[in-house]
Amino acid sequence: MLSCDTLLRNASVLDGSGTAPELLDVALCDGRIYEIGSSLACNAATIVDAEGMALAPGFIDVHTHDDISVVRAPAMPAKLSQGVTTVIVGNCGISAAPVELRGEPPDPMSLLGARDDFCYPTFASYVAAIGAARPAVNVGALVGHTALRNNHMDRLDRTATESEIDSMRVQLVEALDGGALGLSSGLAYLSAHAATTEEVLALAQPLASAGAVYATHMRSETEAILDAMSEAFEIGRLSHVPVIVSHLKCAGIANWGRSSEVLQALETAQTTQQIGCDCYPYAAGSSTLDLRQVDERVRITITWSTPHQEIAGQSLAQIAAEWNVTQLEAARRLQPAGAIYHSISEDDMRRILAHPATMIGSDGLPNDPRPHPRLWGTFPRVLGRYSREERLFSLPEAVHKMTAMAAQRFGLAERGLIRKGYCADLVLFHPEKIIDTATFIHPVSPAEGIAGVWVNGVLSYTAQGATGNRAGRFLARGKTTWAQ
Repeated sequence: MLSCDTLLRNASVLDGSGTAPELLDVALCDGRIYEIGSSLACNAATIVDAEGMALAPGFIDVHTHDDISVVRAPAMPAKLSQGVTTVIVGNCGISAAPVELRGEPPDPMSLLGARDDFCYPTFASYVAAIGAARPAVNVGALVGHTALRNNHMDRLDRTATESEIDSMRVQLVEALDGGALGLSSGLAYLSAHAATTEEVLALAQPLASAGAVYATHMRSETEAILDAMSEAFEIGRLSHVPVIVSHLKCAGIANWGRSSEVLQALETAQTTQQIGCDCYPYAAGSSTLDLRQVDERVRITITWSTPHQEIAGQSLAQIAAEWNVTQLEAARRLQPAGAIYHSISEDDMRRILAHPATMIGSDGLPNDPRPHPRLWGTFPRVLGRYSREERLFSLPEAVHKMTAMAAQRFGLAERGLIRKGYCADLVLFHPEKIIDTATFIHPVSPAEGIAGVWVNGVLSYTAQGATGNRAGRFLARGKTTWAQ
């Protein structure tokens, strides 16, 4: 008879591949999936009756800004409570490493933390910090283009010189050698907007030989989105690397209704390149307060403000009316600040979310005192609202978007599928009950319907809450595999 650590009996197994579920037993041993089958004969230390519940690979949040949180707040309740077992950090061109600040962190690196939080001058030092912190979830990391610019440029409102690019590339290669998943950019932000396509392309050149990816918060998500997509695809094509478009959306009221056009451009590029994207299941985004995005037709909620801490949670319109100024002037007075922008069409978001190229990423901001609800609710919202209630896609398809697709594209070896010998990252949930509870008014609220979360074979979360057992680790880059 088999001996194992944990036996999950009679689970409806959604293996991550997108195929229909099967009623199976799954045995775990030494952090891995030891055996899968019907009515396994197994001498287990712990037996879990999973009848009536779905068992899936642990969810992979492909777009996070948890860089500092995984070290400073390693319990990671916002992610663990929704079934996330792996986070990918370093998105939008901003990463915790490698970073050497000369002063305060520039916008939007300030989203990750304060000056003292950036204490990882090398990628290796960040990997060591993850190992020492032992977060509750696994961590894969991209290197941020803006972070590299910060390290080697005296100011960020210009393009980099050839020697500066060479210095950035040396740091990027060191990080790739240390297991980084690839390079990210945030060309829409003023700290990187002056970078030319040629600057980014020069940095992307080492990615191909490393088998790494290029993930981008494109130069525009509004009217110029097709031009921005063309730039991203050109960088991927000329450097021979896969491209992941971060939080794909049609932002701004003037841009609503263009999702079909945008997805057509993506599909055309897919005929000759490896192209993917991620999306969060909300018709609102969140970032720093950007004067360029102030539009009185758009509801903007202020999440924090350094000079006016008392206004967190109020709308920009309310604040402007109280101060008897325009919204633009109010925004100027509030800076630096954070904001939630209700600037996305629900129809566009749904169309992008349902597309076969789309993975799931929360884009949550853990340092916001009043965060966007996506920080706590993204994955249960996809499963509960958009799969079960709205039937936007099947449950197996939903699970595939947040497991195997992500693992294969980012090169997370032996993750994302329920397979014998794979790492035992698993989530057990009630398919008829799972739902997000976080709202814009009450954003810090755990999901309903999660019965158990195992990270590397360790039970880390139950319906009663976190177990306190943290078993996450740094995940070095493996081989990426793409299915178009």
